[in-house]
Amino acid sequence: MYTLLRKHPVITIIVILVIGLLVWGFWPQPVLIEAIAVKHAPLTITIEEEGRTRVIDRYVISAPVNGVACRVQMNVGDKVEQDQVLLGITPLESQVLDPRSRAQAKAQVAAAQSALRAAKEQAHAAAEAEQLDIIELKRLRPLVDKGVISRDVFDKAVTEANTSAATKRSADFIVEVANYELQAAQTTLQYSAATAKDTPAERVPIRSPITGKILKIDHKCEGPVSTGDPLLEVGDPSALEIEVDVLSADAVKIKTGMKVLFDRWGGEKPLEGIVRTIEPVAFTKVSALGVEEQRVLIISDFISPAEQWQRLGDGYRVEARFILWHEDKVLQVPASSLFRFNEGWAVFVVEGNRASRRVVKVGQRNGLIAQILDGVQKGEFVINHPSDEVDDGISVTEY
Repeated sequence: MYTLLRKHPVITIIVILVIGLLVWGFWPQPVLIEAIAVKHAPLTITIEEEGRTRVIDRYVISAPVNGVACRVQMNVGDKVEQDQVLLGITPLESQVLDPRSRAQAKAQVAAAQSALRAAKEQAHAAAEAEQLDIIELKRLRPLVDKGVISRDVFDKAVTEANTSAATKRSADFIVEVANYELQAAQTTLQYSAATAKDTPAERVPIRSPITGKILKIDHKCEGPVSTGDPLLEVGDPSALEIEVDVLSADAVKIKTGMKVLFDRWGGEKPLEGIVRTIEPVAFTKVSALGVEEQRVLIISDFISPAEQWQRLGDGYRVEARFILWHEDKVLQVPASSLFRFNEGWAVFVVEGNRASRRVVKVGQRNGLIAQILDGVQKGEFVINHPSDEVDDGISVTEY
């Protein structure tokens, strides 16, 4: 070796340098890791979903009759009092008669006039017959008293007089019916949309059922409406509730009376609420990714002071956090430090400069933090996001 160094010093030095570099390159290097201390801290398990406010008592005022609704002179947000007249509905205009319809209407009037005259003539004839029977009855009465005629003849005369009287009354009724039919036929010609009317039409007033504010106006301008058409909505925006639709799998975890926090509503501090109703019927909703989901509506009430949320209105967006579980002092590690091992959970604990695999028992989890029931102690350091290079007993170093 000494002889080689004397004869070829440069080559020898290069060989030694290459061997040194190869040893240094293949020598196991510590794996860079991020170590997180195990600690006691508060832990909250929540379900977070988007919700919106809505007025508890909402009244949709619909048209009670067919007609023409007048223009609404109020705007959304205006205050209304109970029994206050909001608008009115007038009857629909009569149809405009085309030439054929007008000719038919005139013919109906002429027919009704003729029928009335015929009825009057029949009534006149019935009156004459009644008068004749009355005279005959008066003539026979003294004769039957004297025994000149039989009682049967007199009874027949009485019956004929009564029959004539009934016929006369029936003829009078026919005259009245014919007169009404004539009036009905004349009305078709008299009341037309093209004919100006001097007398004002009847108007049905639409009143507010409660004291509150106008939330929505469905029919702003004057125009025809049908029975049942929505006209406007009123409600009391000072009485709000919050509706949140959650997955049905999450809804079974929520209970009545559970506390709720509302964030991102526009204020500085979260608002507090309490679950009032969990609707028993789910509905299908398509997510933004096109996946059909079964969701359930959760109805909650505010328990924060009213002055804190009075700026909210109907349909305002909020972020709801349903608190399923909470403890102030929980031994915890990042959920990203856990990995599956032998059908359980494990973590890598930093002992000295080496990683030590430790089987742990996990309690509650919220996606970011996991509760540790057994396996590690407070103050120890676990490896966060362990890579495939990390293994039990391997040398590690922090960033």
